[in-house]
Amino acid sequence: MRIDEFDFPLPEDRIALRPAFPRDSARLLVVPGGAAAMPAFGHRRIGDLPGLMRPGDVVVFNDSRVIRAALSGRRAPRMPDGSSVTLRINLIERLAPDRFRAFARPGKRLRIGDELELGPGFTAEVTGKSEDGEIDLRFNQEAEALDAAIEVYGTSPLPPYIAARRPADSSDIEGYQTIFARDAGSVAAPTAGLHFTAGLMAELAARGVILAPLTLHVGAGTFVPVKAADTDDHVMHSENYAIPVQSVAHILAAKAEGRRVIAIGTTSLRTLEAAAAAPDGLRAGPGATRLFILPGYQFRMVDVLMTNFHLPRSTLFMLVCALGGTSRLRAAYAEAVARGYRFYSYGDAMWIDRVPG
Repeated sequence: MRIDEFDFPLPEDRIALRPAFPRDSARLLVVPGGAAAMPAFGHRRIGDLPGLMRPGDVVVFNDSRVIRAALSGRRAPRMPDGSSVTLRINLIERLAPDRFRAFARPGKRLRIGDELELGPGFTAEVTGKSEDGEIDLRFNQEAEALDAAIEVYGTSPLPPYIAARRPADSSDIEGYQTIFARDAGSVAAPTAGLHFTAGLMAELAARGVILAPLTLHVGAGTFVPVKAADTDDHVMHSENYAIPVQSVAHILAAKAEGRRVIAIGTTSLRTLEAAAAAPDGLRAGPGATRLFILPGYQFRMVDVLMTNFHLPRSTLFMLVCALGGTSRLRAAYAEAVARGYRFYSYGDAMWIDRVPG
């Protein structure tokens, strides 16, 4: 498939720079399923979710915690000219206890062997460099000590479309973290989960909804732009996940009994679909996925997806088109633009029923 089939116009003023407050006051565009070619869209608020759910629905959410993956520093002076370079670094994937893959700007000024100064006593050496702008870093600390240094010297890794228009600040430490966040490891937030509050979770529980956490550490596989002209030429990065035993039990019971499985965010959906594709089906435990979901994909586990609005030409927009149908998702996005919905990580959300087939 050609990537330009998944392009759409978006006015810049639709990109949200701050989250809605309170979180569950964000808007929710409902895209119903069914056989109709173009059903009527619904317009709700996140706080209306209990009314959209049924007793026995299993709601799957990602409990990964975002690390402060945005670092600033400088390249140590080189001899003989003694020049240094100020850098912005975004960690994207952990490779070892003391190593990360990262994006660096300006990356073209870096060479293998350069030392980067990131804070007092906190340094990293460039050990690898690729043509697409990624670098490999080996830090002078490892494991828990490295985690602690990143928390001290790093900031919230806001997406480029926000970071280009304002710097991260103290409000993002909480705003760019879900209330589910437990296991640190993501370098971007599972943003659909940002809309939930403790009060909303209590309402869902009272409704008889079953909560099923899992963990996918968000990395480059979720957010790296597609640079190829054709989907066949795009390579997904690997992302690690883990699914608890109890969550698997809830999900399999729901599927067996005809109850719905509702994924909160594309990371939850990709985890379930990747795990279910294994020869022995959905099982608890760790795994890794490079799953690239395109129209024509046959979903095994997920009946409904709640997700934010995604970038044009992105793998995530392709995923929602696969679930809800390309023509109706393009129409839904046009409807959202016309009605002033807020887009992307801090924006509003959609409820998408899987189309038959």
